Amino acid sequence: MPARPPDCVKDCFPVGRAPSAGELAPDPAVPGESMLRSYSTCLYGSYYYVFFFFVAVHKFFWFAPDVLTESVIAAACSRVGQSVLHLDRRNYYAGNWASFTFNGLLSWIEEYKNQQEVQITELEQVWRSLIDEGEDAVPLSTVDSSISNLEVFCYASEEEEETKAPLTSFQPVNAETVSEETNGDSTEAQDTVTGDDATASDAKTPNEEHEVSEPKEEQHTSDISEPSQSQEEKESQLISSPADPPVEVEKKITYQKLVKEGRRFNIDLVSKLMYSRGALVDLLIKSNVSRYAEFKNIGHILTYRNGKVEQVPCSRADVFASKQLTVIEKRMLMKFLTFCLDFEQHPEEYQDCTEKPFREFLKNKKLTENLQDFILHSIAMVTQQTLTEEGLKATQHFLRCLGRYGNTPFLFPLYGLGEIPQCFCRMCAVFGGIYCLRHSVQCLVVDKAANKVKAVIDTRGQRISCSHFVVEDSYIRDEQRQSTAYRQISRAVLITDRSVLPSESDQLISLVTIPPLESSAPAVRMVELCSSSMTCMPGTYLVHLTCSSSGRAQEDLAPVVSQLFHVSTIPGEEPSEGAEERSKPAVLWVMYFNMRDTSALDSSNYSLPSNVHVCTGPDGSLCSDYSIKLAESVFHHILPDEEFCPPAPNPEDIIYDGDGPQAEGPGFDESTNTEEDKSQAEEEGAAHEKSPSTESSEPAEMDSVTQQAPSDTTPPSEE
Repeated sequence: MPARPPDCVKDCFPVGRAPSAGELAPDPAVPGESMLRSYSTCLYGSYYYVFFFFVAVHKFFWFAPDVLTESVIAAACSRVGQSVLHLDRRNYYAGNWASFTFNGLLSWIEEYKNQQEVQITELEQVWRSLIDEGEDAVPLSTVDSSISNLEVFCYASEEEEETKAPLTSFQPVNAETVSEETNGDSTEAQDTVTGDDATASDAKTPNEEHEVSEPKEEQHTSDISEPSQSQEEKESQLISSPADPPVEVEKKITYQKLVKEGRRFNIDLVSKLMYSRGALVDLLIKSNVSRYAEFKNIGHILTYRNGKVEQVPCSRADVFASKQLTVIEKRMLMKFLTFCLDFEQHPEEYQDCTEKPFREFLKNKKLTENLQDFILHSIAMVTQQTLTEEGLKATQHFLRCLGRYGNTPFLFPLYGLGEIPQCFCRMCAVFGGIYCLRHSVQCLVVDKAANKVKAVIDTRGQRISCSHFVVEDSYIRDEQRQSTAYRQISRAVLITDRSVLPSESDQLISLVTIPPLESSAPAVRMVELCSSSMTCMPGTYLVHLTCSSSGRAQEDLAPVVSQLFHVSTIPGEEPSEGAEERSKPAVLWVMYFNMRDTSALDSSNYSLPSNVHVCTGPDGSLCSDYSIKLAESVFHHILPDEEFCPPAPNPEDIIYDGDGPQAEGPGFDESTNTEEDKSQAEEEGAAHEKSPSTESSEPAEMDSVTQQAPSDTTPPSEE
């Protein structure tokens, strides 16, 4: 008889495709029953769930919460047969790696500002009675303090949607819009905005919202305005040449429009890209988790120099096509990049500069100031203090990633970076992992003699045994830390009305590096996302700015925002005619905040039992390699003899009930033969007609599945 699971699993639900951040999790699958999913087949949108009573096998792992590192560890442990319970005190997946809809982000802002620390004395009476002799309790933090200095400013008009006049003097257009009820009440400029109920609004495309019925409207307008015109004159006005392009009415984007279209946004708390040959992409390919997501290649690598945005030449074709470089600079740059590809083979070239900054090494190579900025900030993407060997490795890594999936070294997951932790959560769930949201841990139960955690007590007063506890840094209280000195990251999230560098295609993702505006200021990294990345509504761009903190995020990044974008003093105000500001994209909405970076800490910085594994939050680098390497390190510390994230089997390779490989089953319009069908066919005299069998229907079934494959760039399972 299987062991009965703890009551907390009544709030568990299947993780076929995890809900987006900011949306409420589904209700319990079967109220009153502790049924848990043990297997879920996810194949391009088709999800199958099988539930079973929890049975502890080998070891029981408790994970809290599910940020990227913990999600990878949970998937790796579940894949090799370990029992995993993964929970989060939040109502969404991925913690600080989450992606929110615009309305969900507004709710998250309110929740963050309203959270309060629960005093230990209030909790003690609940769990103190569950502590036995020879045991000790280690309380955990009830408030996430990893985010600070959060400020929100709205520069979009607070009025209803407005229509800008078209360029032609007369063009009748139906500009009526479909209104929907939301709770996005207008807020004062420069104030925090909220929209808890706005998520209920249905997203509509611009074509659906502003349908134009040209013949009817033109007939009606001409009849009213020119009643005395002849029939020929009317027809000449009614009938326009097919070659004439339709006049588009430019819609002014208001705050109400942003709230109304809030579901079209997927706003990341963390801004990162994926190197095409980085640790994360390699793991996605190795583990077959790449099938759960789609990716888009970065189209532009840009830099901000001399008051304007320029494209960075980073490949051979870019170098020779560049108009910013002279012929001599092109030769110098190509020679240096060729050297960086195999710099280890020429130690004499850099041996004397290994202890010197990379910038000084570039000067010794007689590179111009122009080339030094390109290499330091946009190719190697290192700081002024970075040593030479580290800078050369960064440049080499950049160059080796070129050309694998496109002309740039980077990929971005469609629907935002929050998809990646959810993909690993999905893999964990497929192999029996249990997930609970809105559920947390009050304290750890520690065996004093062994100095190991033997159980946890959750927020409902239940004691649950475990052999290992993996936890994110924000759950650790200050009294369990050896040091409370952290680095900070300054972040800004902007919604703008157009790209910083208009091009032939407006559906390109751009990476922009902004060198320090002052000697004491840090370099800023900017990622501009278009609507085809599924992170913002059409007609807008989602811009992420990141830098190391020297103070409050608003103080660090507001000067950069004002350099690259138009920031109105009055919400909805247009820049004056002919002004330089008119050429800049306009900021519609912006959020500043600081995020704690604990990547410099290790296990020696915590006073915790030996089987508690602390994972740090997001670091300040562009890629996620640190988090993946940390996940692999923790996994091998727990299970030193197991393989890290072995490949998951393809759904078509799974054998059901001892049968050979077969398709998942017939579709809605297909049916398989049974004995009754065959006997009926014989009775009707159709014995000589060959009826379709399961084997014959398999190719068609697999073809239909193949057609559902993602059309965007997806890392292959093999190279």
